Amino acid sequence: MASSPARRRRVVTLLALAASLALAAPAVDARPGGGGGMGSRGSKTFSAPPSTATSPGAMGPIQRSQTSPSPGFNNPGMAAQNRGSRFGGGFLGGMLGAGLLGALLGAGFSGGLGGIGSFIGLIFQIGLIAFLVMMAVRFFRRRQEGQPAMAGNAPHARSGLPPQGGMNPGVNPMGGGLGGARPQPVQPVQVQPHDFQAFERSLQEIQSAYGREDVAALRRLATPEMVSYFEEDLRANAARGVVNRISDVKLLQGDLSEAWREGPAEFATVAMRFSLRDEVFERASNRHVENGPQEAKEFWTFVREPGGPWLLSAIQQGR
Repeated sequence: MASSPARRRRVVTLLALAASLALAAPAVDARPGGGGGMGSRGSKTFSAPPSTATSPGAMGPIQRSQTSPSPGFNNPGMAAQNRGSRFGGGFLGGMLGAGLLGALLGAGFSGGLGGIGSFIGLIFQIGLIAFLVMMAVRFFRRRQEGQPAMAGNAPHARSGLPPQGGMNPGVNPMGGGLGGARPQPVQPVQVQPHDFQAFERSLQEIQSAYGREDVAALRRLATPEMVSYFEEDLRANAARGVVNRISDVKLLQGDLSEAWREGPAEFATVAMRFSLRDEVFERASNRHVENGPQEAKEFWTFVREPGGPWLLSAIQQGR
C-alpha cells in the first residue's frame, strides 16, 4: 500500500492535470450568446421566431430566461430536459464522487484491477475528471435552464410581417416575467431603415464591449436581464483564468424575422450573419489559447419603450 505522502502527491498531480485540461478546453461559446439562447422575447419567449433568408434552418431555443411559460404552455421538451439534468447530477455526479474518493484512497477507477494504479488507468482517470469538471462548469453556467422552442414558422423576409393576433400572457420586457399580469394584445410593428442601422450598430458595440469586459457599456445597450447573463459569463471566464477578446465585427447579411408590440413595448427579432475575430487568451500571461468561430448566425431580439432606444433583450443561435 502506498504511503500517505505518495497518496497526497498523486492527488495533487491529478487535480493539477485536470485543472490544466479544463483550462485548455474549447471555449467556442465564449462570445456573448455563443453558449446558447438567453433572454426574453415578451410573450414569444418560448415560441421560435420565423426563419429568414439569412437563417433558413431551425434556430436554437431560449435556455436562460427570467420569463416563465404561461400556465397552459405545452412544452414537450421540458420533461426530457429535466431527465437529462437528473442524469447528469446523479449518475455522473456519482461517478465523479467515486473517482475522487478512489483517488484519495490511492486506487481510483483502476482500483478494481488488482489495486494497482496502472498507467492506462491513470490516464483514463485524469481524462474523465477533466471531462466532468468541464461538464460541471457548463451546468452551473446554464443552471437557469429554459425550455426548447416550438417548431419554427414559415420563412419570412424583411419586406413583410408575419400575421399576428390573439392574446398573450403579459411580461416585463425589460427583465423577466410578471407572473399573473393581465394579457397584452400583440400588434404588428413597422421596422424602418434607421431601425436596421441601429440593430447593426448594436451588434458591433455589444460584441466590442463584451470583449473589453465593459459592463457599463453593456448596460446602455441591453436589458438588465441580458446584462446579468453577460456578467455571469464574464465571471465564468475569469474563474477559468481567460479573457475573450472580440474585434472586427462586420454584419454580412441580415433581415427581419418578426416585429410586434405588447402594450407600450415594441419588439423586433432580426436574423444576422456576421464575421468577427473571436480569440481567447490566458488572463495572467496573455498567452493565446484558441480561436473561436469566425462567422456566426444568430437571432437578436430588441425591445424599446416609447421614446427610448432599442435594447438587446434576447439572443438565439441560427442555422
